[in-house]
Amino acid sequence: MQWYENVVELIDMRSFSNLWYWIALAVLWSSLSHWILGVPFDMVIRARRRGGQAAADLADLVRIHVRRRMHIARAAGPWLVGFTALVLTTLGLLGFVYDVEFCQAVFLMLAPSALVGGMSIRLAARIEAEAPEGEALCRLLARYRFWIQAIGVIAIFITSMWGMWRNLSLGVLGG
Repeated sequence: MQWYENVVELIDMRSFSNLWYWIALAVLWSSLSHWILGVPFDMVIRARRRGGQAAADLADLVRIHVRRRMHIARAAGPWLVGFTALVLTTLGLLGFVYDVEFCQAVFLMLAPSALVGGMSIRLAARIEAEAPEGEALCRLLARYRFWIQAIGVIAIFITSMWGMWRNLSLGVLGG
């Protein structure tokens, strides 16, 4: 039975006292702020510094990802919004009304991520309409990354405060 106890301890459902949850939260926000509209941010930096072929590569890749996102938004946008609302509402109710800690933890990860997803569709529509290139495109992507990082800092702060309150109120840290 010891292997079972080890597995249960490794994937403990008390999320806020679990190291894996905090690692996943850090990876989530790191990934969201690195992949801007599906484009790695180092390409934006390279395009700003070097221009030329690097800027052309960035514009091509952004154009591909913008078309893809806009196609998905037009084809399945209302369904995705409805499904996202259903999932977030279910997690919110289970987490905060019925006091299921795992649902609270997942909600605190997915709700801000959904906001970032909505912002990415809005940015994709703007890029599709305006077709910026060169420095203007780099500025748009950098500004979008700034807002993703700002949302991430706020989300991590709220999650950590909620998690600490939850752990202290349950006595997880004190024994």
